[in-house]
Amino acid sequence: MAEKTLIVITGPTGIGKTKIAIEVAKYLDTEIISADSRQIFRSIPIGTACPTSEELATVKHHFINILNLNEYYSAAQFENDALKQLSQIFATHDHAVMCGGSMMYVDAVCNGIDDIPTVSDEIRSKAYALLDKEGIEGIAKRVAEIDPEYYAIVDKQNAKRLVHALEIYMQSGKTFSSFRTGEKKKRPFRILKFALNMPREELFNRINTRVDKMIESGLEEEARNVYHLRHLNSLNTVGYKEMFAYFDGTMDFTTACERLKKNTRVYAKKQLTWYAKDPDIITLHPATAVTEILSRL
Repeated sequence: MAEKTLIVITGPTGIGKTKIAIEVAKYLDTEIISADSRQIFRSIPIGTACPTSEELATVKHHFINILNLNEYYSAAQFENDALKQLSQIFATHDHAVMCGGSMMYVDAVCNGIDDIPTVSDEIRSKAYALLDKEGIEGIAKRVAEIDPEYYAIVDKQNAKRLVHALEIYMQSGKTFSSFRTGEKKKRPFRILKFALNMPREELFNRINTRVDKMIESGLEEEARNVYHLRHLNSLNTVGYKEMFAYFDGTMDFTTACERLKKNTRVYAKKQLTWYAKDPDIITLHPATAVTEILSRL
């Protein structure tokens, strides 16, 4: 029996992952697992650069537009759900494609996530109430006190990760660090990981152009439609934060658009740094990616 293979197509935001993944999936007559932590939510297709209806009709996609904005979802849940979906795909196909730039989601499927306690809705509500009351600085101070090991490495500007560390401690009485083994889980299929990349100036020009297209396509109206939900974690992301700041009156429209471009470029650089640390990733230019990927199967 042929070995089952998961083809991972990742890379920085705006580089054209969707187009490459669709071409590869079409050639192999298979399906796509989306590894995007924002495209999984409904109601925000423009700001998350969701595949178009035509693209979704071309190849079957999973984990796109399936959650309401107020629904909680984690990388651990994605690991579990994606593995179940892959087992179904591999029942009738030798290949599957996973496409997306959410680093934690990609790692969850490829390497696995440590077995961390499930946080109750009550504890989660308490933790986020503390965030509202004390701000990210207050939560960071709490994490520094209860789990200095994790505090030393966590992104101090990432409210979700800081709150999660606090949630785990509130739920279990143990530190988040104590559950982190870092052991890679074995998967019953082969994994080929590809990251798209191009010269930095070319990538940044693509990002700037894509933001302009988002604005033309109605990003402002889309953001206004969800403005009343701006407290939700699903909207604590580039694109909506800048539009909300504009609606709040803390910056004008032109500044918000320029800040959106800048913050998207910053996020792309973070993604590139993450990929550079992964020895299993094969870096490809989008222009030759499809041929290169297929030649390695």
